[in-house]
Amino acid sequence: MNPTRNRASIIYLILIVAIIVMFVVNFQQQTSPQETLSINEVADLIQNGQIARIEQDEDRLSIVFNSGEDPRIAYKESETSLVEQLLAFGLQPSDLSAENIKIEVTPPSPWLGVATAFGYILPFLVLGGVFWFVFRQAQGSNNAAMSFGKSRARMFTGDHPTVTFADVAGVEEAKEELGEVVEFLKEPEKFISLGARIPKGVLLVGPPGTGKTLMAKAVSGEAGVPFFSISGSEFVEMFVGVGASRVRDLFDQAKRHSPCIVFVDEIDAVGRHRGSGLGGSHDEREQTLNQLLVEMDGFDTDTNVIIMAATNRPDILDPALLRPGRFDRRVVLDRPDIRGREGILKVHVKGKPMAPDVNLEVLARATPGFVGADLENMVNEAAILAARRNKRVIGHGEFEEAIERVIAGPERKSRLISEEEKRIIAYHEAGHAIAMNAMAEADPVQKISIIARGMAGGYTLALPEEDRTLISKNKMFADLVGLLGGRAAEELVFNDITSGASNDLERVTRTARTMIMRLGMSKELGPMVYGQKEELIFLGREISEQRDYSEAIAQKIDNEVRHVVNEAYIKATELMKTYRDKLDAVAQRLLEVETVSREDFEKIFPPPFEKNGGTPVMQATV
Repeated sequence: MNPTRNRASIIYLILIVAIIVMFVVNFQQQTSPQETLSINEVADLIQNGQIARIEQDEDRLSIVFNSGEDPRIAYKESETSLVEQLLAFGLQPSDLSAENIKIEVTPPSPWLGVATAFGYILPFLVLGGVFWFVFRQAQGSNNAAMSFGKSRARMFTGDHPTVTFADVAGVEEAKEELGEVVEFLKEPEKFISLGARIPKGVLLVGPPGTGKTLMAKAVSGEAGVPFFSISGSEFVEMFVGVGASRVRDLFDQAKRHSPCIVFVDEIDAVGRHRGSGLGGSHDEREQTLNQLLVEMDGFDTDTNVIIMAATNRPDILDPALLRPGRFDRRVVLDRPDIRGREGILKVHVKGKPMAPDVNLEVLARATPGFVGADLENMVNEAAILAARRNKRVIGHGEFEEAIERVIAGPERKSRLISEEEKRIIAYHEAGHAIAMNAMAEADPVQKISIIARGMAGGYTLALPEEDRTLISKNKMFADLVGLLGGRAAEELVFNDITSGASNDLERVTRTARTMIMRLGMSKELGPMVYGQKEELIFLGREISEQRDYSEAIAQKIDNEVRHVVNEAYIKATELMKTYRDKLDAVAQRLLEVETVSREDFEKIFPPPFEKNGGTPVMQATV
């Protein structure tokens, strides 16, 4: 249960009780029972012998009658005693003797003055409590003016870490770099004695899903120091000066809890290059950045506060933010290799019941290009599939299905297509598979399917045997042939072409243009890069391309792109004609079983060459 909500409920209850008490006290003071008697009437009743007893409480008199009727109330003057007043109205001392009437005097209560004062003060206390509570609520509200300048950072004490370096895999170099930061926080004297300066900031850089935020949590858990976490977008509001105020408040809190770590996630939200705003160079975001620069390395920065930040766009950050003294270290978290993926899988399958046939090394080899988030999602999808199939353990089949779900989306078996379209898709996917299997540099085909998955009507999955950083010209040309194999098979078998190759043609054109303009793979144009990419840093993405070449060169580029694509298409057509019997056999098998595995495919068409490793390729019919 939320403790803040509990406190608010208690305060509400106290205020309600106080208001009720105030009304009750005032009501009792303002109301009285039946008509009161005057002192002379009391004297007449005593003289007539009708009163049995008088109970005196200060100036208030309670008259008890001999007849048993309800008591009446009377009030005496406060300056003199009751006996003196009754004698003044003509009574004799014998009339007030103990035999005739009994007068009981209640001694004054020591709390009477306090109660009376409290009755006067209570309304002011209630009113003050109401105002205090209203302003307190306003200060804690996200929409209230009083809280705009306060930092929204969440602080974690580090006493009970939920994530440590043991929970992070696949980024051993980054763990080693950040391990030194943890050691700085734990044993600063060891480094200070040698004249070493504690790093001011660590910038975590890497593609989305590689574990930048997780690594920051692990550093916090390992160091065991307070950890402030905030997103870059939480600094800036619609009001001027709020972002800078929040930066100051955040660092004030951090200094009070030093040594500590301040983690700013997605720092590019406030750290973009200054002078790039559409509304001028001095906007709210730049004020926030200026304050952040001052706090990180200004006059008053001799504190044990380490700034960690994460971004996947380091190219758009302001140079002043990246210089040594602010972000001294840049830790890169890249896509994991096969050993890294296996380590990540070991972390995510921990605690999950696994079947004996599950081999994590095989799964790591089948997931090139996957980042930590993809692998975690894949393991979760496999667990969901096993639960849906009422299994007690997660088998290798569920993992294979999960990999395809992550790459292409879920199967759409309910999609209705005609027999003719099904036959076209079967030949299209068989064409992809035959073309890739016949090229020595292409990746081995892992699975062929004509079951619709995601937006694709069918797909051919080709995965490399090993990770590869550099891609050769022959490998890229083999990928072009594999992509065009589906269109070539359609034209050869049906003497017609369909829209199923739309995605293939987009990828072929993009790959061919990259080969010619970016990678210098054209003999005609030579090893040059054509076209400088312009980037609007405010928008943070590539917007346009500056043409730094003439119209004559543009014509040559178009000719070279067309030549490469045509050459790949001619090669794909030749392969379809050469292996027409294999093409028919694979297509027929697809029409029978809808999905063909690598083993079944290679029984029909053994690869004529030994396959090399490369990058993952997936041909899909849209």
